[in-house]
Amino acid sequence: MKTRVTEMLGIEHPIVQGGMQWVGLAELASAVSNAGGLGIITGLTQSTPEDLQKEIARCREMTDKPFAVNLTILPTIKPVPYDDYAQAIVDSGIKIVETAGRNPEPFLPLFKSAGIKVIHKCTSIRHALKAERIGCDMVSVDGFECAGHPGEDDVTNMILLPLAARRLKIPFLASGGIGDGAGLAAALAMGADGINMGTRFMVTKEAPIHQNVKQRMVEASELDTELIFRSLRNTSRVFKNSVAEKVVEIESREGETKFEDIQPLVQGAKGRQLFDDGDLEKGIWSAGMVIGLIDDIPSCEELLTQMVSEAEDIIQNRLNGLLG
Repeated sequence: MKTRVTEMLGIEHPIVQGGMQWVGLAELASAVSNAGGLGIITGLTQSTPEDLQKEIARCREMTDKPFAVNLTILPTIKPVPYDDYAQAIVDSGIKIVETAGRNPEPFLPLFKSAGIKVIHKCTSIRHALKAERIGCDMVSVDGFECAGHPGEDDVTNMILLPLAARRLKIPFLASGGIGDGAGLAAALAMGADGINMGTRFMVTKEAPIHQNVKQRMVEASELDTELIFRSLRNTSRVFKNSVAEKVVEIESREGETKFEDIQPLVQGAKGRQLFDDGDLEKGIWSAGMVIGLIDDIPSCEELLTQMVSEAEDIIQNRLNGLLG
């Protein structure tokens, strides 16, 4: 498959691994890139900019293919030296960056001067158009189905993707609800130039998370996610467990929800520990509705090969056959 995404990013398949906190380490990023997609190291998973540079160097020892770094810009309890992380990315010679969260415009002059292609994650068409105006090279359009933050509009990809195809001039990725070749073919049919997957890559052999988490996601259905932080207008889709249900219960109480009431339940450190020790009720973790489509734990190479083969078969045979 050749699309604007494969041409711009220098990859074989139009499949990008999303930047995921605690998951986007060198092991996974290199495996995705070696399989022909674009692997992504999650910048803020590394404790310091220096640690990020070390992780980038470690990834280079595992692959000679293109890979990217994610820089998510969000309000945090503890201040983050975003400028230092951005400089570390540039100094490491990275040529593709995925930005998410707040407006990446303040970082674009630095990235552009270093010849870096910027992909910005967007949950609405208005944000995608803004990203195009300020000079992003590509956007990832995230539908309501996605893991993590789907925005506050609750619009699914069946609507967002055709709208993006009509209104955007830059290439765009479809993100949310995609985990197989049929999803890849559908995204391309609706005008996307490729796809971005997070949840599906969590359930691969190379994903650096506990086997208990992977197996639970295999067993789950499309109904096993929960929307938290709705009352705070910072909606996040996570796996449904006792912790997520407790957060929703607190948010449903009369009166204004205070973040301090739920903060002990949702601390990031607990999620990281959960991925390490496999205690599924220790904290929360992001997961999309696509878990309903996941029924195995392949290698990244097996996953991408199967997805591309299935998508090609659908395009060449099933869809073409419908034309008689």
